Amino acid sequence: HWYFVTCNHQSWADIPAIQYVLNSRIPLLKFFLKKELIWVPFLGIAWWALDFPFMHRHSKEQIAKRPELKGKDVAATQAACEKFRYTPVTVFNFMEGTRFTPSKHQHQNSPYTYLLKPRAGGTAFVLQAMGEIIHTMLDVTIVYPDGKAGFWDYLCGRIRRIVIDVRTREIPPRFLGMDYENDREMRKDFQQWISEIWADKDARIEALKLS
Repeated sequence: HWYFVTCNHQSWADIPAIQYVLNSRIPLLKFFLKKELIWVPFLGIAWWALDFPFMHRHSKEQIAKRPELKGKDVAATQAACEKFRYTPVTVFNFMEGTRFTPSKHQHQNSPYTYLLKPRAGGTAFVLQAMGEIIHTMLDVTIVYPDGKAGFWDYLCGRIRRIVIDVRTREIPPRFLGMDYENDREMRKDFQQWISEIWADKDARIEALKLS
């Protein structure tokens, strides 16, 4: 089975913790990575060897200056996903795009208490490219009850407890293979769906912190 997985992003410890929980239960997670991360010593070449897709997203400002870049993101996503059609994989994406910090939260003026604003575009591109085979989303929520800790704390065993909540969501058929870039109404509909998921996740974090 093919899956799309998303999660709130608190720490670099999120990735090994989620890998541990999902290992052998679903196919190997494939992360969409920024193109620049291929230069990370050791890890970059490992990600490349494991067929992790490297993406180069273009901002609205870049596209305004160079209109020929429009659509390149979708084409790159489709090319990266093409090889995933023949062997079940799990495509993983942190929709927030970056780790949560109070300063980022304030800078964004995020409407959520514990989350940054989700970036729906990357997820939409995956569903556009792989809508024929990906129908299921695993909605993962991660909480550090004793306070957020860094990756080094994780390696040193100083993180005593991590709560990982996994919920299965069937992706509405109208979003599978959608034209996110060119269909304005579909784009608004999809963004609203993601916003509802994020509002539910925010409330779930509150409940998990109190449990």
